[in-house]
Amino acid sequence: MSWRYRHTVLTLCMLAFFVTYFARVAISPVVPFVIDDFGVSNTAVGLALSGMWFAYGVAQFPSGILADRFGERPVILVAVVGTIATSLLLAVAPAFPAFVVAAVLLGLVAGLHYAVATTLLSRTFDDLGTAVGLHSLGGPLAGLTAPVAAAWVGVRYGWRPGVALAAAVGVPVLVAFAWRVRPAPPRRPDQSMRARLRIGPLVALLSRPSVLLPLAVAMLGTYVAQGIISFLPTFLVEFRARSPAFAGAVFSAFFVVRAGAQVGIGRLSDRVGRDAAIGAAMLAGGLGAAGFVWLPGTLGLGVAVVFAGFGSSFFSAIDPRFMDAMSEAERGAGFGLVRTAYTVVGSAGSVGVGLAADLFGWGVSFGVVAALFGVAFAVLAGNRLVGPGY
Repeated sequence: MSWRYRHTVLTLCMLAFFVTYFARVAISPVVPFVIDDFGVSNTAVGLALSGMWFAYGVAQFPSGILADRFGERPVILVAVVGTIATSLLLAVAPAFPAFVVAAVLLGLVAGLHYAVATTLLSRTFDDLGTAVGLHSLGGPLAGLTAPVAAAWVGVRYGWRPGVALAAAVGVPVLVAFAWRVRPAPPRRPDQSMRARLRIGPLVALLSRPSVLLPLAVAMLGTYVAQGIISFLPTFLVEFRARSPAFAGAVFSAFFVVRAGAQVGIGRLSDRVGRDAAIGAAMLAGGLGAAGFVWLPGTLGLGVAVVFAGFGSSFFSAIDPRFMDAMSEAERGAGFGLVRTAYTVVGSAGSVGVGLAADLFGWGVSFGVVAALFGVAFAVLAGNRLVGPGY
């Protein structure tokens, strides 16, 4: 296969996603240092991070509107520039309130990237599932490298240089993207922002059966994936009595599986259909979450990691599913809207899984995660067997 311009676009979109994801996950390993420096509680830092992820979800919808008005390239450039700038703001925050504001701003600017990049790829690739899977690879790659790098720097030089690593990673990607990706004409350059924010068309889009069904599945899947990502190391230490080092190794393995699964599920959705690929991911995720609780020994954990990593990579199939349900004119703002809807709801997974663990124990908490994966699979299976086939 000869290298073409579209492959350059795909590669640089993936690297831009890597930067925006790297900046968000680089904070977690240095949280203990942030707490000590500012003299705040775990809850206070947790609320700051929740605000960041919530802002990330909210930004998805306006990003699509901005791309329709001005084109995808400038919005992605703003996302990368903003990620670099807010990472530096985090690193120089003089007090904790400033840290919170910088974290929320980081979520807002980082959230401008994903929906817009996916829309840009829909212009250049027919096999969109494979393209989205390769683009999404930036997330798990950042999840694998950022915590290790930030923790290493944080231990030796302090949390501020650890957080600022995202800026160092982002600058060369920014230069390459600005240099190699050409502007594409915007879809709706003359339509006002106010016209795109009318409630009626937005409600009509979300209530369309072909959008509503995968949206419900995406909300469930995002909720449980967010919960697993937030608490898997803690679960392994407190429920499975493993060492923090072992838990960290398992967590890294989880991201390795996700990296491969993102591409595999996207390609599978192109070949056998979106719902079949999404359903396979949900079933695997349910088995993996249950395996964390019930499969004994290190081998059992290994099997659970493979299934859970596969299950939490359903995005590369469900995002093209939304694209299939929309016209080309709807994809900018429309896809941004559904991303906001399921990302905002799914961001509650961290709180929900943690609360269930506090109230009922880790076994019940991860059992609920497995059950919710099962509900999502049942929704898809029921639609295929007895439903109208939306």
